[in-house]
Amino acid sequence: MITKLVQMYADCDDLVSANKLFDKQPQPNVFSWTAFLSYYSRHGMYRKCIESYCEMKMSGVLPDSYVFPKVLKASVQWLCLETGICVHKDVIVCGCEFYLEVCNSLIDMYGRCGEFTSARKVFDEMVGRDLLSWNLMISGYVSNGMFELGLEILNCMRFDGFEPDVVTWNMIMDGYCRMGRCDEALKIFEHIEEPNIISWTILISGYSRIGQHELSLQIFKDMLNRGIVLPDLDCLSSALVSCRHLGALVCGKEIHGYGIKTMNGSSFYGSAGPALLSLYSKCGRSPDARNIFELMDKSDTVTWNAMILGFVDMRLGHMALECFSEMQRMGIKNDQTSLCTVLPACDLRCGKQVHAYIRRRYADSIVPVWNALVHMYSKCGCIAAANTVFSNMVVRDLVSWNTMIGGFALHGLGEAALQLLKEMNNLGVCPSPVTFTSALSACNHSGLVDEGLRVFDSMTRDFQLSPSMEHFSCVVDMLSRAGQLEDAISFIEQMPLKPDKCIWGPLLSACRAYQNVDVGKVAAENLIRLEPEQAGHYVTLSNIYAKAGRWNDAVRVRKQMEGRGLAKPSGQSWIQSGS
Repeated sequence: MITKLVQMYADCDDLVSANKLFDKQPQPNVFSWTAFLSYYSRHGMYRKCIESYCEMKMSGVLPDSYVFPKVLKASVQWLCLETGICVHKDVIVCGCEFYLEVCNSLIDMYGRCGEFTSARKVFDEMVGRDLLSWNLMISGYVSNGMFELGLEILNCMRFDGFEPDVVTWNMIMDGYCRMGRCDEALKIFEHIEEPNIISWTILISGYSRIGQHELSLQIFKDMLNRGIVLPDLDCLSSALVSCRHLGALVCGKEIHGYGIKTMNGSSFYGSAGPALLSLYSKCGRSPDARNIFELMDKSDTVTWNAMILGFVDMRLGHMALECFSEMQRMGIKNDQTSLCTVLPACDLRCGKQVHAYIRRRYADSIVPVWNALVHMYSKCGCIAAANTVFSNMVVRDLVSWNTMIGGFALHGLGEAALQLLKEMNNLGVCPSPVTFTSALSACNHSGLVDEGLRVFDSMTRDFQLSPSMEHFSCVVDMLSRAGQLEDAISFIEQMPLKPDKCIWGPLLSACRAYQNVDVGKVAAENLIRLEPEQAGHYVTLSNIYAKAGRWNDAVRVRKQMEGRGLAKPSGQSWIQSGS
């Protein structure tokens, strides 16, 4: 009878009453202990859950199949693999290794701790499996970047007669999105009969992560228009990230309004606040950004990071540094995001101070922070210091290489950039499209035309990367600057993409510098077709004609401009008065 009461009080979260009755028992049985273990696990008191489990064993009570899932969950949440392994040994000793729920808990524990071999061994030795068993294995592989193995399990699952549910498909979608293959995830999504909010959020955040923010917001709007699934905090936060990148203030304000009307204020600002603050900052709405900051949790590092980023977006570097300093004065512990966010706002003096702070406080190599330091020194004109930081990095990622190559490009050190690209390839680091953009820019600003063309060719030939408009623009600009205008036209004609203003603009500017009337005419006509309201294109072409002595053509272009009601853009200058 007392055991039943203990269970009832614990289930009703009345721990005081449960404890009083528990202490009256001369020898509490496993059911009484399980009531407390359930309470601790349910309320996130994972350390207490594990301690109580140890006390239970020391008192001579053997755990059963109901105890193990709760303690294994606590081991995972407390990030204690060693405890989980000890519990697994107890599972075997107690003869519970074939209970379905226990096996599922072991798979989950090992999978979350990155012990895939152990998880797979438990899975393979199971007498019977349910859908959750398969989903846990897929989740473990996908969340740890082993997507192909996740797909392999999916195929085995279907072969074994289990049909995937929405949870299964969500995990596969997540795996594709993690790899940047969001279109594959979208194909799966379209075949899910009843997608839930997690399905929608995976797509919205996935497209946002790869920079396709318009599509991300369109999916968000499609979800709202269907009216079947309502957005949750994660979904709203993901949509706000895309709003920030697009500067979509109106859409962001609508999401803000929806959030405060339908959700708890503290929960909303705790989750969506950083994205909302960044959006208002990006759109120059400083008072709104400050209001959001005041509504957020000041003890949370994420709040301060968002405010620092907001000041950086508003080009208020001094305010970003002041915010960082205030954060230190209040005793708020910074993290790598804090440092990576504040470094772009630093001048050389402040940057050196932050560098010294990093060396004092962070003994471990935090790659993103060192990458930010390389960028800071490059931006401030100290390319030698940037190279020193880069060379001393124990561990480098792709961003490290891209940042250093971009730094050399910024300083017109094309040879150094190409040498680094070669070193990168020799070490087996696969370049990204950003790498090639930086390398082409370096060649462009160093006059290394032949080398730049070889870099561009290797992009498709050696690395099977499809050039974007930015890469084509770099090559056209490089050829144009070198005066190879006919080659630039030939290159444009072979482009698989339709040339835009980023292609024709540099070519027209070069035609004015090299006084090439024929190519200039082609470039200007294409620019006028793309941007008929931009008076500058007409003026540039008219000036090219005038300089070549083709006065009639110059007048014709001017009249064409005036016929559209366009005026020549006037120059402006700042005049500072004072004593």
